[in-house]
Amino acid sequence: MFISPDGFHWSFQKVLARNRNRFGRMWECPDFFELDGKGVLLVSPQQMFPGCEYSGTLCLIGAYDPATDDFAEENDQAVDCGLDFYAPQTALLPDGRRVMIGWMQSWETCGGHRGDLDWFGQMTLPRELSVRNGRLCQKPIRELEKLRRGRTEYRDVVFDGELNLAGIRGRKADMELEIIPADGEKTYQEFAVRFSANEMCRISVSFQTEGSVLKVDRGYPGSGKMVVHQRRCHVNSDNGKLKLRIVLDWYSVEVFVNDGEQALTAVFYTDRSADGISFFADGPVKMNVVKYELAE
Repeated sequence: MFISPDGFHWSFQKVLARNRNRFGRMWECPDFFELDGKGVLLVSPQQMFPGCEYSGTLCLIGAYDPATDDFAEENDQAVDCGLDFYAPQTALLPDGRRVMIGWMQSWETCGGHRGDLDWFGQMTLPRELSVRNGRLCQKPIRELEKLRRGRTEYRDVVFDGELNLAGIRGRKADMELEIIPADGEKTYQEFAVRFSANEMCRISVSFQTEGSVLKVDRGYPGSGKMVVHQRRCHVNSDNGKLKLRIVLDWYSVEVFVNDGEQALTAVFYTDRSADGISFFADGPVKMNVVKYELAE
């Protein structure tokens, strides 16, 4: 930690937190703030082995004493478990909300640029942060709801296998899902949402009840072998019950799990005309879905 009287002249104060060879070789883009009575440190480790939980961003939560600037770590977690999220930074809004934006790319996936596009790289949606049950939670900033158009809703849809629903398609969408087992005696094996789809390609977010694992997969024939296509994380699920909010833009998806307990972000470069959205279940599933188009 450094202190400054004017933002130009700085002097060293103390070390706030030490890595001790736990998370990568070094930490980039640190951001430290107080939130919901806790100290929160966000960092982006370099050379960290990507496991099921950690994929390049790290959040340390603990007790913070502003009088002494002492920070005692209590919990650690990935900030985002997807394929493309790095270097998040936050801002404190005038109304007291702590809002985070991340780089929707990663060093591992920089080779995935589609040559016919004259841009490369983008930023995530602004996300409102909170600390709940010792974990950093994040939701799309509430102002996004002002861009919602054309509500399509289905409730208590029971299915097993492939499912297409009228009015559920598009490349720019905000979709909320609730999934529960349709059979009270046993749970289903897998549930998936498939989007940005046509006869040549599709992107998917799938949940396997065994191990309670959520996966984002952007691989399809012709998507290239040298780019990482899948990322998994463990999520909380009570016997197959799961809540997802999926926000689609032309070339990206941001998934928020169980009211923001976890997030997964990914960029993909399928053709813009691929706008199909479908569902899949291995075993009987009951689903509630609300889908909105998003205005430009």
